[in-house]
Parts: sequence; C-alpha cells; structure tokens
Amino acid sequence: MARTVGIGKQNYEKIVVNNNFYVDKTLFIKEWWENDDEVTLIARPRRFGKTLNMSMIEQFFSVDYAGRSGLFENMNIWKEEKYQEMQGKFPVISLSFANVKENTFEKAKIRMCQILSDLYDKKGFLKNSGLLTEKEVNYFNRVSEDMAETDAIVCLQRLCD
Repeated sequence: MARTVGIGKQNYEKIVVNNNFYVDKTLFIKEWWENDDEVTLIARPRRFGKTLNMSMIEQFFSVDYAGRSGLFENMNIWKEEKYQEMQGKFPVISLSFANVKENTFEKAKIRMCQILSDLYDKKGFLKNSGLLTEKEVNYFNRVSEDMAETDAIVCLQRLCD
C-alpha cells in the first residue's frame, strides 16, 4: 500500500498501523519523562500535533498498550534501551478537549462534562478495585454528564492529583 500523509489524524496508532508518513517525534517521550517539571504546557498553533503527541505518550506508557511495542520499534525512542522496558507499564489517564468545538460557553461546558464522564466510565473498574477510599468511590459515583460545574472542576483537579 502506498504511504499517505494522513491529514488530520490525531491517533498515533492509526498513523503507524496505516503506514502514514510520520515525522518521528518519539524522543519527546524521553525529554518529557526526564524533565523535572510538575506541569507540561505545550503551546503551539492548531494542527501542530499537540493531540497526536498526547496520543503517542499515552500509547507508549499505557498498560492498555502492553505488548504493542511494534508501534515504537522503528522509532527513535526504541534506540533508548531504558525506554523499551517502560513501554506499556503504567496506568495512564489521557484527556483531550480537542474536539470541543461548540459555539457557546454553556454548550462547551456540557461537552467537557460529557468527556469527563466518559473518562470516568472508562476507568470505572477502579470503583471495585479496592484502591479507592469510600469517599473517592462516592465522588466517582457523582460524576455524570449533567454534573454541576463545581463537580466538573473538582473532577479535573482529582485527575491531576
């Protein structure tokens, strides 16, 4: 199959699997991991690959991608032996508001609450894992698409802690 550019693709796995052209930015994983900052702000114009980089980082570290080293074996990060051992070994919470394109603030808030609720649903197994306190489970159960703005704010804060 001929290689294509894959315009607009934001999912690292899809780009690699479909053999789209890709400028290897995987050493960003090393740079980011070895950085001592508590917060990483990536400020670039739209269409510069911010969401794609988030996807790449998630798919590199996430236990959901354990055994999927083939996504990275032909990339620069794979030349770093230390990082080969880290692929697919960590629980990852990935959140993107890239597709929030509503035309009013109220509609955007609703969409963001839906995204947060979907993320909590995806991690719903944690409620019965024994890893959360009773208070955390109770809060987990309050997260919904129609949650109050204050609950959404706390929801984001707890994801970041």
